[in-house]
Amino acid sequence: MAALSSSGPAEPWPGPEPSGSARRVYLGILGDLEAGRMVPGQRLVETELAQRFEVGRNAVREAMQHLAGRGVVDLSPNRSPAIRRLDLAECFEVLDVAETMTRLVARSAARRFGPDHADALERAITDLAEAAAGEPVQFSAARRRFYRTLLLIGGNRELQRLFPGIGTHIIHAQYPSPRMQGIRLADYQAMARAIAAGDGEGAEAAAGAHVEHVRSVIRELARM
Repeated sequence: MAALSSSGPAEPWPGPEPSGSARRVYLGILGDLEAGRMVPGQRLVETELAQRFEVGRNAVREAMQHLAGRGVVDLSPNRSPAIRRLDLAECFEVLDVAETMTRLVARSAARRFGPDHADALERAITDLAEAAAGEPVQFSAARRRFYRTLLLIGGNRELQRLFPGIGTHIIHAQYPSPRMQGIRLADYQAMARAIAAGDGEGAEAAAGAHVEHVRSVIRELARM
């Protein structure tokens, strides 16, 4: 199988991503969303993006298509693209899907885990622990590397294609909480321990508990 590395992958996910100028726009918008420079509901003006990223309008359109496929951008007819915004019911619907798929990611990784995967998984967790003390955007990047590592270990190509499209990116942007970074780190560490032990049931349970923790935080924030 292909070598695993979590020290800065060329692609955010194993699945297809745009290349060239479109990739610059794609990654720029994701980075702005993670850093809070863009927010859910914000309109994305094609000419402004083309000027900002110094690309042609075709590159912007290609990036929008990829972002829409990942659940980040809403491409409603007769309206300019916008960062997707979810109502509370939609958030919980997204998390229902996320729980099922995250359980599968963790279980698949545990079942296929072998000695060749140990360094990559350990490095992914180390990156998360180091990033937890920094800015949210750093932790988000480490989180992507963690899930990328699990997806590559699990080897399910359809899951690699579908998993990035879950709208958790928007949920974390729409419901930021200073508590979440510590919660997520502890949850990912629990998932990694079970995966390293080859414990599929334990990894799946840890993944389910993680999504439930996210639900709990969102319920608290929604009542405020």
